[in-house]
Amino acid sequence: MTRTGALQRILTLGAMTAFAPMSIDMYLPGFTALQQDLHTTPDAVQRTLVVFFLGLALGQAFWGPVSDRFGRKRPLFLGIVLYALASLGCAMATSIEALLAWRMLQALGGCAGIVIARSMVRDLYEPIDAARVFSRLTLVLGAAPILAPMAGAAIVQTWGWRAIFLALAAFGLACLLAALSLPESLAPGARSSAQQHPVRNALRTYLELLRDRRFIGFALSGALGQSAMFAYIAGAPFVLMQVYGLSPAQFGWVFGANAMGLIAASQINHALLSRVASKALLRRALISLTIWAALMVVLAALGAGFWAVVIPLFLALASLGFSFPNATALALAHQAGRVGSAAALIGSIQFTLAALSGSAVGMFTARSPLPMAGVFCVFAGLALWANRRFAPR
Repeated sequence: MTRTGALQRILTLGAMTAFAPMSIDMYLPGFTALQQDLHTTPDAVQRTLVVFFLGLALGQAFWGPVSDRFGRKRPLFLGIVLYALASLGCAMATSIEALLAWRMLQALGGCAGIVIARSMVRDLYEPIDAARVFSRLTLVLGAAPILAPMAGAAIVQTWGWRAIFLALAAFGLACLLAALSLPESLAPGARSSAQQHPVRNALRTYLELLRDRRFIGFALSGALGQSAMFAYIAGAPFVLMQVYGLSPAQFGWVFGANAMGLIAASQINHALLSRVASKALLRRALISLTIWAALMVVLAALGAGFWAVVIPLFLALASLGFSFPNATALALAHQAGRVGSAAALIGSIQFTLAALSGSAVGMFTARSPLPMAGVFCVFAGLALWANRRFAPR
């Protein structure tokens, strides 16, 4: 494959993994407008995040075994079409209850892109190369938290929050067109042959994965770390805009700057992989994540100002640029024959924990950064514990 073709493939796979951040980050600046238009509460608006996380968790558990059985491309196309239609439904919602339902469907469709993109990486690349590719995907994936909030802020101020979901529908259609050029990465001979009792066989595969100490150690390390980030995502709109008084545009810039730190770290990780083992990079990243998260809690508890809280938050999020690519590659490294199911279980664990993280933040009123910082720190510490307790040295 030419370098241009390889770059196009990575960009396409990266765009598909970006369904979650695009669908989350673009509408964050519209929280206040959405709350006012639908005559609801901040807690109810935050539930539109939680239900999206739950949809991502449930949907990936479905799409993984399906892609192992029928190949990658057909399930991918079905998922993207569902995502685009559900995005249109979100744009037309007239109540918070309707929006919650459409957000669930949007997540169920969009997660096909997430799990199948990860599966394709493992199909096409050896484990060491896969870690490098995941770092490159993080570069594409990280562009979403930079561009999406700024684009969302501009859309909200010009056309209102409903236009955000019209833009997401267009993004889904663009991804569908780009996915047409991807190869079918799972050869017919490598597909699951379980034509009878597909549910039973899928459950058996998941149970085997849950008993795999190597898999669960790395999967939990990555998922708990990502859940710390989702505490930030759930709490940031109200903390930054209501506690610290940022405008939607200013929120977009701060959110984008934090994403830039994560992107830069992921590319440093890519360079270091030629000299440092993935396991070592992952352990060091989780230690860094926990230290900066703990400092953020201390400063928030002391009533420190905006910059005193945001700087350790920036450094904690940057640590995830090292942990996520390595944890994912290490968890998938020895899963031949069940890569789709393994990638799906990683995503399901991640977004189940993300739903817990977002719900925990939503239990508190946004009068201080302390609830967001506290939940962030708890999940960061759990990620470090899971790595030390379960992951092989």
